[in-house]
Amino acid sequence: MSVDPANTGKIPAAVTDPQRLMVLHSYDMLDTGPEPEFDDIVMLARQICGAPVALISLVDADRQWFKAVSGLDICETSIEQSVCAHALAVPETLNIPDLTLDPRTKDNPHVVGEPHLRFYAGAPLIAAEGVAIGTVCVVDTVPRSGGLRPDQLIALEALARQVMTQFELRRDLVRAYGQTRHRHHAPPAPADRRDVEARYHTLFNSLDAGFCVVELAFDANETPTDYKFVEVNAAFESQTGLHNAVGKWMRNLAPKHEQHWFDIYGKVALTGQPARFEQHAEQLDDRWYDVHAFRIGPAEAHQVAILFNDVSARRNADQQMQLINAELGHRMNNAMALVQAIANQTLRGVTERYAVDAFERRLDALSRAHNILQQQRWVSAGLREVIAGVLAAHASKARVRLDGADIALDPKAALSFSMLLHELATNAVKYGALGNNNGHVAVSWATEGGMLVFDWHEIGGPEVTAPSRKGLGTRLIDLGIAGSGDVSKSYDAPGFRATFRAPLKKVEYRG
Repeated sequence: MSVDPANTGKIPAAVTDPQRLMVLHSYDMLDTGPEPEFDDIVMLARQICGAPVALISLVDADRQWFKAVSGLDICETSIEQSVCAHALAVPETLNIPDLTLDPRTKDNPHVVGEPHLRFYAGAPLIAAEGVAIGTVCVVDTVPRSGGLRPDQLIALEALARQVMTQFELRRDLVRAYGQTRHRHHAPPAPADRRDVEARYHTLFNSLDAGFCVVELAFDANETPTDYKFVEVNAAFESQTGLHNAVGKWMRNLAPKHEQHWFDIYGKVALTGQPARFEQHAEQLDDRWYDVHAFRIGPAEAHQVAILFNDVSARRNADQQMQLINAELGHRMNNAMALVQAIANQTLRGVTERYAVDAFERRLDALSRAHNILQQQRWVSAGLREVIAGVLAAHASKARVRLDGADIALDPKAALSFSMLLHELATNAVKYGALGNNNGHVAVSWATEGGMLVFDWHEIGGPEVTAPSRKGLGTRLIDLGIAGSGDVSKSYDAPGFRATFRAPLKKVEYRG
């Protein structure tokens, strides 16, 4: 990717391009509230790219505003602090391995100062008009040689397209009703309006999901009392069991429909804040629905668009799975307790109690890992939670430092990590940095070239030497992560250190 010397370090001209800004504002997304579907996208971006921060950034003339954020607690920055602004000026994903070395970003305030950003990759959000209005991006405080891998770039671009699909749907709905919130938008020309309405109705009636537009009624205290169906799509009837609903009021169609439905839609109509939720509707044949509701038209019209799916079958299956999972967990705990009892009975005459104690502690570590997996229905476990769970049995939080973006581990890898961490922590208590009052352990991990790199570093403990013999604990450590065997160890004066490498495909939960 070439860099135009004339634009290095400067705000790209694309930022203030009038046509681009008009397109950006036409989506009416700036300063809207958080929404789960966009929060999910940045969460996925973080996991896929192994980055601590991911954003959906919309670049306005004087600021970049974040529709969704994962890993930061801010909602916008000035345009002078924006790296995403430079992504508007290139046709492909902007992938900068080291921000301090790129002339466009080396003087950026967030690179020079806090939070000292070093790596950036941003897939542009390309509008239907062909201009970029922002990015889905990931950032890190550590440089990344080569930037994102090709598969990560492809995934990030796919997530950006998903964001734009959502944006386009919203804009088509608003235009179909001939309304915008920003008075500086010109209304579409008659021919354009016909095209928009045609697109809207084609989409409207081709959805498998139910879709409707309702108009809320309120009492004098602005409490929602009912809603009338303005429009419904072809799937509406099969999703709800309601017939010939257009023009009718919900209280007439389902007199005992729960008040919480009216309250949720009423809040959307009054505040303009969209809502995404799952809710039970006893009066609609005892169904569960996944619902996305957002206001359309002017505030005084009190109209809400509702996209919904009957998820009763999935909810029932989830409940059944929870029961099965709880029963499996109960039986597993009983089995572990039985193993412990048998071991105690069998080994009660053993004089070398340290071996018995070590065995019991290993059982306890395995049991903790099982509990974490049980909470996640034996699908996956977060690496950070596994680490924290194991180390909590050996040291206080103040003596353990964790650094790395969370990674979803598959069940086998979670169990392997638990046993590995238990052995490392046990040795640290017996011989290393957790055996005195001053030492601590720094645990960090990152993804590099399709590998998970996990580092255990003991600091502030006594001087250590390599063991003269290999016990079971040492052999378990040497097996590495999930049996990968790629382990390097050092017994330097600053403290014991071990680095483990394992292919991501061998440890990461892939869904």
